[in-house]
Amino acid sequence: MATSLIFYPTPLFLILLGFSLSLSLANVPQSSKLIEPESVCSSTPHPTFCKSLFPPNKPCNILDYFHSSAHMSLSTTRKFLYLLNRYRKRSSLWETAIRALDDCRLLSELNIDFLLSSMKVVNSTNTLSIFRAHDVQSLLSAILTNQITCFDSLNSTALMPWSVKNGLHVPLSTGTKMYSVSLSLFTHGWVKNQNKAIPEGNLVKTTTGSVTVREKVVVRQDGKGDFTTINDAVAAAPNGTSMSGGYFVIYVVAGIYPEYVTIDKNKTYIMMIGDGINQTVITGNRSVNDGWTTFNSATLG
Repeated sequence: MATSLIFYPTPLFLILLGFSLSLSLANVPQSSKLIEPESVCSSTPHPTFCKSLFPPNKPCNILDYFHSSAHMSLSTTRKFLYLLNRYRKRSSLWETAIRALDDCRLLSELNIDFLLSSMKVVNSTNTLSIFRAHDVQSLLSAILTNQITCFDSLNSTALMPWSVKNGLHVPLSTGTKMYSVSLSLFTHGWVKNQNKAIPEGNLVKTTTGSVTVREKVVVRQDGKGDFTTINDAVAAAPNGTSMSGGYFVIYVVAGIYPEYVTIDKNKTYIMMIGDGINQTVITGNRSVNDGWTTFNSATLG
């Protein structure tokens, strides 16, 4: 989501699955310096929890700390997904409870994909470019966002059985801390204090920076573009792309689009640009009061 770019003075843009702006291609060396667990954990949001994850008085380098936390995060996510599947099989659940559990299942599956992708990138080379480092940071940040969304779905469902909500609370909280630690360790080792500048190339200009473009399509309701609906444009995006290939850009011309746009997890690196606030509008009428979860009531997800 490579071609020429159109500049928009007040663009609305949404970046899905790993958006990175203002990145340098200079290599970031992976530190071999040994650090005590107490020291490295002090930079995380949960120092006490972080220290409990690693053997005391056994210093490691930042790479080893991240590897350990990432593997523990992956194990935690898989256990949580197993728990969700077990609760989902209960025949007595209300439809709203089923929807909330399905939200969490989808988000947990995405978290597994994001963790595996992050670990693959870090393990693939002895050095990591700033460009790739920010890519991984975005994936790890998305995991935290997914966790919070799952928490909100469960809490906002009035008919969720207490036993289910209570049974998921502790592993959900533990997972959130685990992901937060992994993100902090990665940021500390690869992203902290980096000079952020991107070389000129085949780029889209936004209000905050530039990104490389793979292909650009136009959505117009009058039929004069490539597509008349946003969903059709999303469906045309290639599957399983990498950030190095650039973004699939969807320019949505001003208008009101009564759609529920869903981005499948294999549709990666999609950028959506509109004509500005109150110009390009995606609208729908789902609400929590009608039995939808907040996650599924969104017109774009």
